[in-house]
Amino acid sequence: MNTAARDDAAAELVSLYAAQKKIYARSVSGWFATWRWALVFITQLVFYGLPWLMWNDRQAVLFNLEARRFYIFNLVLYPQDFIYLTGLLILSAYALFLFTAVAGRLWCGYACPQTVYTEIFMWVERKLEGDRNARMKLDQGPWTLEKFARKGGKQAAWVAIGLWTGFTFVGYFTPIRTLGHSVATFGLGPWETFWILFYGFATYGNAGFMREQVCKYMCPYARFQSAMFDKDTMIISYDPGRGEPRGSRPRSMPHAALASAGKGDCIDCGLCVQVCPTGIDIRKGLQYECIGCAACIDVCDGVMDKMGYPRGLVRYVTQNGMDQHWDRSAMLRRVLRPRVLIYSAVMVLICAAFAVSLYLRTPFKVDVVRDRATLARIVDEGRIENVYRLQIMNATEELQRYRIAVSGASGIEIDGRASTEIAPTEARWLVVNVRIPPEAAASLGSGAHPIQFSITREASGPPNAAGAVTIVEETTFVVPR
Repeated sequence: MNTAARDDAAAELVSLYAAQKKIYARSVSGWFATWRWALVFITQLVFYGLPWLMWNDRQAVLFNLEARRFYIFNLVLYPQDFIYLTGLLILSAYALFLFTAVAGRLWCGYACPQTVYTEIFMWVERKLEGDRNARMKLDQGPWTLEKFARKGGKQAAWVAIGLWTGFTFVGYFTPIRTLGHSVATFGLGPWETFWILFYGFATYGNAGFMREQVCKYMCPYARFQSAMFDKDTMIISYDPGRGEPRGSRPRSMPHAALASAGKGDCIDCGLCVQVCPTGIDIRKGLQYECIGCAACIDVCDGVMDKMGYPRGLVRYVTQNGMDQHWDRSAMLRRVLRPRVLIYSAVMVLICAAFAVSLYLRTPFKVDVVRDRATLARIVDEGRIENVYRLQIMNATEELQRYRIAVSGASGIEIDGRASTEIAPTEARWLVVNVRIPPEAAASLGSGAHPIQFSITREASGPPNAAGAVTIVEETTFVVPR
């Protein structure tokens, strides 16, 4: 046989798009499962319930994009307050870094929306189709009236959850009571319809069908998580020194007799693989598909209890702790290492700056724009006049009165009304004419000269009473040649 023939015979066809085997995750109970469901209840209670909460006769949390008002309880934010969103994103990023450095993928395993909604959808699936073995048998069996009813009921429940999730999401941007009335009367607008269906379909598809594929292939966090780990990060690990060699044995075999029988604690039941939502075998070591849900810990502890063995064959442990056989207290002492301290310090500083900024935030905002259509003009008695447009935004939910003053040149004054009232959470544009006498214009000379507008929110009392707030805005006054 020549070389080319041998190469053809040895060639092997490898598909880059291998079909994914469906994962039938087994239900599990235990300490970590209880915490996971507690987070499911808390996050969904906040998400679904918050839009219905009223505050000051309006929705407590509402992002009104059309009016450019963002209501968060007592806070009324404008697009100019975008810096607070930036602060929240930075804070969230550092929190993710901190939690990952301390205990791995806590976010993914307990609070990520993908995990939360997958848990909800799988709960519905188990209620209507049964646990792992029942679902496998149902899928492999022929289509019957019972199978159609179970599958159809599951799909209907998933669609209902998805649509309600989409409706709630849109309810953060359109008042949810108004939105509900529009849905009931078939008066829903095109954009609301699109986003309800889009977000509902995304929830239905991601949590009902894609599930672990989102975590394994779509989520970037799985790819760079290892950069946040070190040898003192608490991760879910299988203890091979205690578990190997694995194998079956009679339940009557005492734990003390395992060493003489050449057995480890692992009975090779495979339950840790069956409960894993991403279908990995934790006994093969840390894998990027692991989302840190700790289902394998719960089920393995249950097996150890039944066999009469100590718990912790699969547990949260650090690499140093595993290699050097540290106890839990020794591993916890390594939590306060430089990386964790730096993340914590940065988070504290950001939180403090965020809180101070909110506390010192002025209750109104002012924009000053010089009217470019009329830069300068000479009016009665030779005075020079410039025209300005002032936007005053009332960031409170009470009627406020504002006093406008100008300074920066001798004899400078406002022609006309120098005060105004702004309704709650409203913004108003005001046209303000500013004049200077001819002798002041002569002393300044031609060109642009700096002046200051002072806008004061008047207090309910004497002019200097507590509650008066002043904002000073710089602009220029143009003297023509």
